[in-house]
Parts: sequence; C-alpha cells; structure tokens
Amino acid sequence: MSSVGRRLRRAVWVGFVGAALTGLLAASAAAAPIGQGTDRAAAAARTDAYIKDVADDVGDQPHSFNPLWASPDIKVCPTAVECAVSQNPIVGATNYVFVKLRNPGPYGTGTSTGVLHLYRTTPGGGAVWPTHWTQIGAVSVVAAAGVTTVTIPWTGVPGPGHFCLLARWVSDSDPMTFEGPDISTNTRYNNNIAWRNVDSVQLTAGGGPVVRPFAIGNSLTVPSTNEVLFAAAEPLQEIGARVVVDLGPVLFERWRAGGGVGTGVRPIGRTQVEIVEPKWASLGNLRLNPGERLEFSLQFSAERASNRLWPFKVIQFGPDTSGTKVADLGGVQYQISSTLR
Repeated sequence: MSSVGRRLRRAVWVGFVGAALTGLLAASAAAAPIGQGTDRAAAAARTDAYIKDVADDVGDQPHSFNPLWASPDIKVCPTAVECAVSQNPIVGATNYVFVKLRNPGPYGTGTSTGVLHLYRTTPGGGAVWPTHWTQIGAVSVVAAAGVTTVTIPWTGVPGPGHFCLLARWVSDSDPMTFEGPDISTNTRYNNNIAWRNVDSVQLTAGGGPVVRPFAIGNSLTVPSTNEVLFAAAEPLQEIGARVVVDLGPVLFERWRAGGGVGTGVRPIGRTQVEIVEPKWASLGNLRLNPGERLEFSLQFSAERASNRLWPFKVIQFGPDTSGTKVADLGGVQYQISSTLR
C-alpha cells in the first residue's frame, strides 16, 4: 500500500472519517479541474436553494465537509407524516422521502422554482452518474425564503430495501456548476445535490446474521485500484459483534490476484474475510475495470444486547475523474443495534 494510502487511512481512523479527513479531501477537491466555479458577483442574477450535505453546511460550493454521503436533509419515513429519525424503507410498501430545500444560499436571492429529483442505487461507493442511478420520483417545487420540505412518495420499494439516495434540485435560475461521472465530486461542487447512505442494522443478541449489500465501482475509462475501509467509533467486540465480508467469487479472486492486501482482516472461507481489528480494518489493491461496479455483502451478528447504537462505516477509496488518486468515492454508515430475543 502507498504511503498516501496509509496516511489517509490513519487520518480516517483518528477522526472517524470526520475532521481529520477534511483538509486532505478539501485540497483534492480544490485542485479538481472542473471549471471556474460559482461567481458570487453574479448572485443577484440568480436564485440559490440548497440541500445540506452535513449539519454545518451553509451552501458553499465546493466545501470541505465530510462525509458527503450522510445528508441530514434527506429522510425516509413509513408514512406521509414526517418521522423524527430516518428509517429503512419497507419493501413492497409505499414509503415517503422528505427532502429539505433551504433558500437562499450564498449565491442568489428570491424564490426559486424547479424540480426536485430523487434517485436510488445499491449502497456503497463508485456509483457512476447517471449510469448506476434509478429515479424514484420528481416533484415540481416553488421554494420561497426559509425551509421547504418536499415529500416524494416511493412506491413498490424493491428488496432487500437498502439503498443510497441522491436528491438533485434542477432549476433554470439555479444551475449546477458542474456534473460529471463522480457523485462525490458532483455533491461537493453543487449545493443542489445531496447524498444519503445511512442504514439501520437491527440485530438480535445470539441470533443469526443480518446481511447488507455494498458495492464498489470505477468511474474512470481505465482500470483502477481501490481500497475499502471499515471503521468503528468504538470496538464492536464490546457487544460481541462480528462482521464478515463475503466478497463473492469475482471480487475475492481480484483481491487474491492483487496480493490479498489487507489490515485487520482474516480469510475464513472460500470468498469470505472476517473483520478482526476492533476499530478499523481494510481490504486493498482491489482492481476494477472501466465503468465496472461489483457488489459484495456484509454479515453482522452480535452476542450481547445493548441500549445504544454502534456506528460502523464502510468506505471506498480510489482515484476519481478529477485526477485525485485517493478520494472518498462513497460509503455507508451502519447504525447497529442489538436487542434481546
């Protein structure tokens, strides 16, 4: 593994994919050759509604906050009444996605009129825009000053019911600054775009494993080499938790061919590895073909119950189309709970 990769992983661990990663990714984003950005002098000629990427986001584009993929302004609820905390969608039922549009941002004034689009894809990183995204719905909106909460029905949710969600505000008076194949770059540079990959994992102490999908992808036109990081704020072993990664035959063979590079993991089967490091682990040197996106599975289980949530993040790092060699290409924050039978 390169020294850059080691430094990045260490920074992620120290800040739990937070403040310690901000400076590095901000510098990478600033160097991205994506045009001239937004001219504040032209603010009077346009409107500017935005969706928060993180709690402290005030609409600046680009910004340096991380992670980009846990927007607090996107929420999934089982009814048309907004719930307090976002939930996993119920398969086969009509769910409702609530998106908050905030007006104005720093680049315009006045009422903004447009269409809010909502998309889904398999949880994970490297989802190429627009190839890997499926539209859930779209709603025409007039966003006056303040916060406008937009409700988008989500009918016929397919199994297994775990998705990345992407909201895009499309308005003639509030244009995107840039859109390319990398969702991470698009999100950082456009306050019109927000991304949410948060999944609740409800375990039964002493029960069988709960499975979640995760995908990694390559938005480049050439092969790329990637790393998947597994990070816990606190050791999951405190609740007797076990995390097994089943790479499947294709990705497992790619990992073996790349030298079986990893930290804090051990092979336990023909295509599986177990996470054994209490706070962070990684699988490296994963080669992906141009435009390819491969799915694997995560198996969670726990021996003891707990009255709190245990955050666990899985993130793909690799090169993006801006030229950044070690970029956060997307991830998922799993909120793990464990209850008695």
